[in-house]
Amino acid sequence: MADQKAQTVTIDGKEYGRDDLSDNARTQITNLRVTEQEIARLQQQLAIAQTARTAYANALKAELPQEAH
Repeated sequence: MADQKAQTVTIDGKEYGRDDLSDNARTQITNLRVTEQEIARLQQQLAIAQTARTAYANALKAELPQEAH
């Protein structure tokens, strides 16, 4: 069986072995990862909403009466 490199995490430029961290520290790492994923998901949702808003604004402009010059 080949030796596997222990999992590490880098925090503020310093590398820590996952097995060297407390249970609470590992829980906080999990919490950070979950929140980072949620932020990424929300950013995608915001991009979708902004694109839809632009499309609606353009559709509205197309429906406005043309002004005579």
